[in-house]
Amino acid sequence: MRILGKILPAVLLFFFLFTAPSMGEIKSLKIRSDNRPMILFEKFGFTHTGFVSIAISSVSVTSTLSQPDPSRLGFFLLSEESQIQVLLELQQNPNFCVVDSKFIARLFTFRDLSPPPQSSFNRTYPVTHPNEYSLFFANCNPQSLVTMDVHTELYNTDDGSTKDYLSAGLTQLPSLYFIFSLIYLSFLGFWISICFKNQRSVHRIHLLMGGLLVMKALNLICAAEDKHYVKVTGTPHGWDVLFYIFQFIRVVLLFTVIVLIGTGWSFLKPFLQEKEKKVLMIVIPLQVLANVASIVIGETGPFIRDWVTWNQVFLLVDIICCCAIIFPIVWSIRSLRETSKTDGKAARNLAKLTLFRQFYIVVIGYLYFTRIVVFALKTIAAYKYQWVANAAEEIASLVFYMVMYYMFRPVEKNEYFVLDDEDEEAAEMALRDEEFEL
Repeated sequence: MRILGKILPAVLLFFFLFTAPSMGEIKSLKIRSDNRPMILFEKFGFTHTGFVSIAISSVSVTSTLSQPDPSRLGFFLLSEESQIQVLLELQQNPNFCVVDSKFIARLFTFRDLSPPPQSSFNRTYPVTHPNEYSLFFANCNPQSLVTMDVHTELYNTDDGSTKDYLSAGLTQLPSLYFIFSLIYLSFLGFWISICFKNQRSVHRIHLLMGGLLVMKALNLICAAEDKHYVKVTGTPHGWDVLFYIFQFIRVVLLFTVIVLIGTGWSFLKPFLQEKEKKVLMIVIPLQVLANVASIVIGETGPFIRDWVTWNQVFLLVDIICCCAIIFPIVWSIRSLRETSKTDGKAARNLAKLTLFRQFYIVVIGYLYFTRIVVFALKTIAAYKYQWVANAAEEIASLVFYMVMYYMFRPVEKNEYFVLDDEDEEAAEMALRDEEFEL
């Protein structure tokens, strides 16, 4: 059990390391009385002109056992390819110190610190082999507590002088987000023109959809500025705060719009049933929790003690929300199917059933792509092409928005809701033959 207790934290840390985003911001951290054997600070993709700058100060190591060995505490870089070998070494010998591994790029140990009381160290290391590396701190002294202030800077200098604090695979993100923000602003203008041309058919849901486009565009603009300032200066200059504010509003609005469209609110019925209200009462608070988890994950990093827990919370809440928003669509399909048997409006009900069934498929496809396919792209893509996963996610989101907005656009003669009487007989036969089961 003791061996398992030593190996399991490392296994969990390496597992979430595969999905952790590459970060490159300038970070100043405070470690206080920490007994973890390994601490992951950052993950970064280096080019052939990359550098790691580390400064630590106010270092102290205390132990309830013997005097800690400074050579068994230190910082090192670990590539993704070498993680399995390091895990195997730990499994074969639980007392093995990762600082002594031949598969790591050791930067320094606590032997290199200046003598007390300063106990500090400051040095910049060139990265000669381009790759994606994780910056770790290891403490192989059992039952010892480490306290220190850590300042890290990871960057590339491709032109020889200008520092780029974004990982090699993410340096294209500012331009990518800015381009998509312009696309959504154009989309918003087009949506406003459609609403003005069909004012008699505009419902409250269409106004919410317009607000969603505003939030999406602002979210992308803030994301572009955030990444730009991180790329140039190493800090977001407050744009991260605006990014998280608009992201929170945008995500809550998106899930709310999907739920309200799924219930047929405002364009099929002017009210929500109790069970539909309960879905919103579940989804919105959960999205608040998901955004809190997202902020903690994004603004702190894997060096905090509960980073893995916050990742698990975010994943669980996101799955619950994705499942919850499907129920109103299913309820609407079943309700329309039951109504079609009694109200004598077969053609209209067939059109509505077709619409909601298509919307169900579109929502499922969107959730599957952005949660499963994008995750797979982030996992398997080479570190130089991590931006591809972000691009794929934004393209999928844009396609989903366009399809959803087209299906529920405010058009007076909407093919789904205005049909001729001559279609009634054919529709009745279709409804008898097709049960619209999902």
